[in-house]
Amino acid sequence: MDKLRILIPKGRIFDKVVLLFRDAGFPISLIDRTYRPFIGADWMEGKIMKPQNVGELLELGRHDAGFTGLDWIQESKAQVKEVMDLGFDRVRIVAAVPAALDEETLKTKCLTVATEYVGLAETWLKQSGYQYRILRTYGATEVFPPDDADMIIDNTSSGQTLKDNGLRIIGTLLESSTRFIASAAAMSRPDKRNHIEELAMLFKSVLDGRDRVMLEMNVSKSQFPGLVSGLPSMRSPTVAPLHNEEGYGVKIAVKKSEVPEMIPCLKKLGATDIVEYDLRKVVL
Repeated sequence: MDKLRILIPKGRIFDKVVLLFRDAGFPISLIDRTYRPFIGADWMEGKIMKPQNVGELLELGRHDAGFTGLDWIQESKAQVKEVMDLGFDRVRIVAAVPAALDEETLKTKCLTVATEYVGLAETWLKQSGYQYRILRTYGATEVFPPDDADMIIDNTSSGQTLKDNGLRIIGTLLESSTRFIASAAAMSRPDKRNHIEELAMLFKSVLDGRDRVMLEMNVSKSQFPGLVSGLPSMRSPTVAPLHNEEGYGVKIAVKKSEVPEMIPCLKKLGATDIVEYDLRKVVL
């Protein structure tokens, strides 16, 4: 069987993807100055590419699966199959202008628009009725205004960098995050599709595990009914009798965000010896 050919994105999401593979059970090692990482499974091989190129390379069938942002999928108009949204690097693609530039000027002058997202920008600018000329950038787009551009179209997570550079957001083109995607050719082959779907299942179990912790506690027989009735759980708590029938040991998996309120509540319901620990994977 052919190996599953995986494109791993270069740049800011590289470390997150590598960590995801590691936590799923497939450690990735990389020798300096190489683009061919070793993935800890004999049925996979990897290559590192810029996220801007991942979608198109998958559409061409050069590789089977990979990772990139929704922004670059839509920018390249790549025909690929989205397997899952990993939720990494959530950003907005926005249009921003110098704070002093008024709406009347925006609508009446021919704007110089600096952006890496030429395709997305063209569509939005036409729909918005602007006169424009696009200036393609290669990073650090926010430094172009006001001297070298009237508007930028760029990605932002909080908008703070734009504010720090004297810019205000006037429109949102797209909300993006990192996606696990596959080529149509790979998804049409049962063997490769099976591997891709198994990877997605493991990735999801890792992401669900990161979002939850296990709470383990003891409770007396008399207080057991009240405690169990007050417990949230993915399905139902795991319960085991304690030695000498003094009560029960109870385990539940809960979201990390629930823990600060839950532990005081559990104490009031009679729980003792409460222990919290992280989960590696959660398969729902």
